[in-house]
Amino acid sequence: MLKIIAALLALSSFGFLPSVSSANEMSCKAPMDQWQKPEALQTKLEGQGWKVKQIKTEDGCYEVYALDEDGKRVETLFDPATLKAVDKKDED
Repeated sequence: MLKIIAALLALSSFGFLPSVSSANEMSCKAPMDQWQKPEALQTKLEGQGWKVKQIKTEDGCYEVYALDEDGKRVETLFDPATLKAVDKKDED
């Protein structure tokens, strides 16, 4: 398994595999004067049944740690201008 990972990393570094950009590099580029307040995001998410634990700023996105509507722990990145999710990770 480690040999496979090493081989993939080597291929990636030589341009044989596409590079993976993080979602926040592609989607969270709004100037700060266009950002909505984190409270607006929290209100939106709580209206969808989320229990928000923390909202912080990470690389131009809002990073939310919460329990989603199904009670699963999630870490989700949101565009601060549109409040749309750009990346979601289930933590369970």
